[in-house]
Amino acid sequence: MNFKHIRAYLMACSLVAVLQPLHGFAQGNSDASKANVQHAPADRDGQHDFDFELGSWKIHLKRLMHPLTGSTTWVEFDGTSVTRRVWDGRAQLEQFETDSVAGGHIEGLTLRLYNPQTHEWSLYWGTSKNGALSLPATVGKFKDGRGEFFDMEPSGPNGRVILVRFLWTNTTTNTPHFEQSFSDDGGKTWEVNWITDQTRVKEESEKNR
Repeated sequence: MNFKHIRAYLMACSLVAVLQPLHGFAQGNSDASKANVQHAPADRDGQHDFDFELGSWKIHLKRLMHPLTGSTTWVEFDGTSVTRRVWDGRAQLEQFETDSVAGGHIEGLTLRLYNPQTHEWSLYWGTSKNGALSLPATVGKFKDGRGEFFDMEPSGPNGRVILVRFLWTNTTTNTPHFEQSFSDDGGKTWEVNWITDQTRVKEESEKNR
């Protein structure tokens, strides 16, 4: 073997020695990437998270009269609500009506829409008083039976834009609990201003069993 052939042979061996670890490194990264993709947790389908609301209810409602002003004056209401399934469970429509001893009356409606891409619910609220749904929607999801939903709206004193939170708990019982809270410090502190406690009303078919 002449000198030129020996030099070419040594260069080829050197390239193999250099490239072999790089190939292993790249292969290892590729395998790791595949493993990460395979083990990445999928978003939970929350389409049925509001199923607990389906049916008829007795309602006890407490409403803070002047939120974020230091007020401690609450008005209490009693009434009923009915929630119906729409779009095979991807939406719900709740209608309720309540009255207070002081003479107050609320006819309300909540529209709930589920987004299968984001796995979130959008909640829209309206009353017979203004005949319009609230905008923007209050958006969120459930985790471990607890639902949290947020939006920004001009509901503070003098129309100031504040952070709004809806909170659902006790959703695995026949007495679910709802709270609405306001925050004017970006969510550092919250003031509860609306509390709804529900008690399920048995359907006639259940009563006759």
